[in-house]
Amino acid sequence: MTPRGWAMLVFAALVVTLVAVAALLIPWGRPPAPRADQLAALGELPQADVDRAREFRATLRPGTYGALVVGLLVALLLGLTPLGARLVEFAGRPFGDHWTARAVLGGLAVVLVADLLTLPFAAWRHAVLTRYGLATSGWGGWTVDLLKSYAVSAVIGAAALLGFYTVIRLAPRWWWAWGAAGAATLVVLLSFVLPVLVEPVFNRFTPMPPGPLRTELLALAEADDVPVRDVLVADASRRTRAVNAYVSGFGPTRRIVVYDTLLAEATPAEVTSVVAHELGHAKRQDVVAGTLTGALGAALAVVTLYLLGSWGGLLRLAGVDQVADPRAFPLLIALVTVAGLVTTPVQALMSRRVEARADAHALALTRDPATFEAMQRRLATVNLADPDPPRWEYLYSA
Repeated sequence: MTPRGWAMLVFAALVVTLVAVAALLIPWGRPPAPRADQLAALGELPQADVDRAREFRATLRPGTYGALVVGLLVALLLGLTPLGARLVEFAGRPFGDHWTARAVLGGLAVVLVADLLTLPFAAWRHAVLTRYGLATSGWGGWTVDLLKSYAVSAVIGAAALLGFYTVIRLAPRWWWAWGAAGAATLVVLLSFVLPVLVEPVFNRFTPMPPGPLRTELLALAEADDVPVRDVLVADASRRTRAVNAYVSGFGPTRRIVVYDTLLAEATPAEVTSVVAHELGHAKRQDVVAGTLTGALGAALAVVTLYLLGSWGGLLRLAGVDQVADPRAFPLLIALVTVAGLVTTPVQALMSRRVEARADAHALALTRDPATFEAMQRRLATVNLADPDPPRWEYLYSA
């Protein structure tokens, strides 16, 4: 069997496995709340808060979807015309057009161009968040966070690009197999590494002082049979007023993280209710499930790119001879961008099901529905969440 034949077989196997994993690990049987109940709950929120949240989301919406459209157009322009290939050549030319320069610097240049062209939308979003009181960092803090994000992305991206194109040179006929395995491994590795190494780049974490709340949270985790190493407080207030908490890490690195804004805005019982929801994710291994589906999806993407790479029409549009050429990286980005937009509704649907299960877990764990309702009202009010967004937006990305 030829490498292409094997690739088609692996493609089919990955699709079947991904569907099976999603069917087994996502709680598809949990029905959504009745629409009448949702509207009744909506009526219990202060109308002024609802109006302000809807106004806020409506103000954000043009920039959010404008960034999506511009990002898509830039990806298609660079990937489906020779412009992207020329950009990769330009980035590698000062280094003698060496393949490593084209692969790493050319790839990063393509991503950077897209980021820079959508940067005005990010700045506009920060201006809106500031106007409505959610952002607290100012433009200096926003710029620092942006540069940190670029730096982290550049390090991870450079390593991934160098590894990917090194595999292509070492195994020109079977690079798709090694690349798929490498992409899946990278997704798993980042799931373990990001909470430990990357989160501290953006936030400072301090142990929660001994007291009733810390004791309650640790006891809750123990009762839920979810071992955690510590309870940490993140200094989220330096950039936002939004409230949140999460359980981060795996095994010995797992810890409960609470925003300092949540401690300031919510009652201890409401904090406990939020953490109970997050423990539900850990209890049900939702992060592991997400990592597994992400790894399978990454492997499937590499194999798909290899199979599409034989499509002469796409290669001619991109001005390249083969998809394994670093100059074809903009074409790969264009295909991945389109795939990401198409699969967003599926990811949102899966997320809604998983979040509903975590809510049910929190109710069962705390046995305090009144506090749970109060917590949801506070989250909606402080975070300026639209409790009844447009149906199309709910189906696409909520």
